[in-house]
Amino acid sequence: MIKRSDLEKLESSTLAPYAMKSGESLGRQHPEEEHQYRTRFQRDRDRIIHTSAFRRLEYKTQVFVYHEGDYYRTRLTHSLEVAQIARSICKSLQLNEDLAESVALSHDLGLPPFGHTGQDVLNRLMKDHGGFEHNKQSLRIVKLLEKRYPEFEGLNLTWEVLEGICKHTKDEENPITSMEGVRYPSLEAQIADFADGIAYNAHDLDDGITSDLLDLGQLRKVTLWKENEDRFDKEYSGLDFKLKKYQVVRSIINELITDLREATSKNIESHEVKSVAEVRRAPLRIAAFGKEVAEKNKELKKFLHKNMYSHRKVLRMEFKAGLTLDGIFEAYAKMPGLLPESVLKNEEHGTLQRRICDYVSGMTDRYALNEHKNLFSADERD
Repeated sequence: MIKRSDLEKLESSTLAPYAMKSGESLGRQHPEEEHQYRTRFQRDRDRIIHTSAFRRLEYKTQVFVYHEGDYYRTRLTHSLEVAQIARSICKSLQLNEDLAESVALSHDLGLPPFGHTGQDVLNRLMKDHGGFEHNKQSLRIVKLLEKRYPEFEGLNLTWEVLEGICKHTKDEENPITSMEGVRYPSLEAQIADFADGIAYNAHDLDDGITSDLLDLGQLRKVTLWKENEDRFDKEYSGLDFKLKKYQVVRSIINELITDLREATSKNIESHEVKSVAEVRRAPLRIAAFGKEVAEKNKELKKFLHKNMYSHRKVLRMEFKAGLTLDGIFEAYAKMPGLLPESVLKNEEHGTLQRRICDYVSGMTDRYALNEHKNLFSADERD
């Protein structure tokens, strides 16, 4: 049988010198006995998957509210896709897949109902109480709010996973700020960040077409789409559009991943990166797209923002989402007795406003809509 020590030896012999090895982790806030057959990062991944916050992602918005269709992506499916992309890239670069997967699976734990619209609403409502930002909330969840163990609050994840969750937040909660001379997180965390962007753009493109918010005429003005569609038209003339859509999106993802892999390898070589410490202290972020593909990806982002995220149907949904969260938050603030007793009594978790924010941000789209109805409808249901 394989032991943890065997896996750590395998990492040391097969991973690149600039990859983060689980046996070299800076550890956990609360010391624990190591597991017999799981590495530190494998253990972190498993803890994340078993959280309530991770399960709730199934009913949290990617772009479309959960009830608009069974085929649109949610934050859960998005997180799984990010993890898959991150693992693929890390494997090809001889990086630690388990670390990248842990970061990828946890990166959206702090997103409130209705996605980034919900984040904007909560940040406005909390402007006099420290604000709200979903990366910081993800950190708060894994360090404090999840109750799983009698010995400590939170999940007691390794320093490296916490580092990846923080992304670029510049505050005392970011582990990077405590290390002198450190500018960037591990290469695995950087890759997970890029994987998030790749999955977000490509899969929102897919959902936008499925929802009829985007049409072929618009798409053919986007370089990434046009180049990949032209390639398939030459190889498969007369291909069914639904099938072609899947193949073009797949091809776009492959192009972005391949370029990221190649450009990152060039940066590693040109900056003579030979250790994790050199990744963190490098003059620039080592993970990167090449210049040409970076411009294409930027064009795709602008296209999605203009034609999909700013579409009247999406804006209408966002408007209703804002009214829902405004109403719920203000009702709790005016009448705290509406809150669950566990939230009211948990004063060690912060001010009343912060506890309301924690509670509301943890809601799913479905729960938030039902709670708003219960609070403001004469038809009482509990």
